[in-house]
Amino acid sequence: MTPPPLGRMTTYGLEHIGVLALIVACSVALVLWSRRTERVRVDRALRVAGWVLLVDAVLWMLWGFMPWAWNLHESLPLHFSDALRILLPLALILRRPWMIVVACYWGLTLNLQSVLTPDVNYFVCVPLEFFQYWLAHGSGVVLPAVLIWGLGLHPTWRGFAVAYAATVGWAMLAFTANLLLGTNYAYLNRPPAGPSILDLMGPWPQYLLVEAVVIAVGWALLTLPFALVDRRLGTPVAGASGLLRITGPSRPSDKSERTDPSWQTGPSTQAGTSPQSSSSTWARRSGP
Repeated sequence: MTPPPLGRMTTYGLEHIGVLALIVACSVALVLWSRRTERVRVDRALRVAGWVLLVDAVLWMLWGFMPWAWNLHESLPLHFSDALRILLPLALILRRPWMIVVACYWGLTLNLQSVLTPDVNYFVCVPLEFFQYWLAHGSGVVLPAVLIWGLGLHPTWRGFAVAYAATVGWAMLAFTANLLLGTNYAYLNRPPAGPSILDLMGPWPQYLLVEAVVIAVGWALLTLPFALVDRRLGTPVAGASGLLRITGPSRPSDKSERTDPSWQTGPSTQAGTSPQSSSSTWARRSGP
């Protein structure tokens, strides 16, 4: 039997507004820091952050399966934010282009719904659950912002298509699990109990179709400016898969970029260096 919640976070209460302000401040500060700091230091910091978040995500997932915390409707990692909690750290560590594009699209859109209209119930330990919820969802906004606007990792139209296909695939998995278990992960089988953006899209199942269209249009609008600018600048694609283009800001003081052509990420590549070889480790260490 599912235990009754100890409490619920008030949407747009003092705690919620405070966390939103913190997310915005961290996003702006870290984007500016990543643009002004040597790429080697940023690269190292993001990899460390990836390992920290991955260990935390695994431990939190195990916590959800403990007898005192088990809840069929909450403990299974089937929300998009649950998948993002694992995918984003892996993207920071492994630098696979498909992981990066999916994590960025999910983090800045699907995850944003849980940031703006959170559905948070506390079941065991209020401070711990509050911290874990906002660590996962806050990092899901801040780190994609750093990757896109700080490091200049721009999704291509092919990246858009791969991310959308991954979204449909995960939705089908969660929807099937909901039918079998009577759960409502990703809010695919009924709307959440509290107010949400889905309320603007009509009743279930209508809002599923509307949401699919809104996601496609929203992601296209997110991709379009990058595609236009990168095409005009001739920004090279990262890796053979063509899911990303990398156009990092120029850092004349960065010794690693002056001495190693592989750190040249924009169109201002050193003479004699081909565009395909002028990408950072975000492309150099990644496969399809």
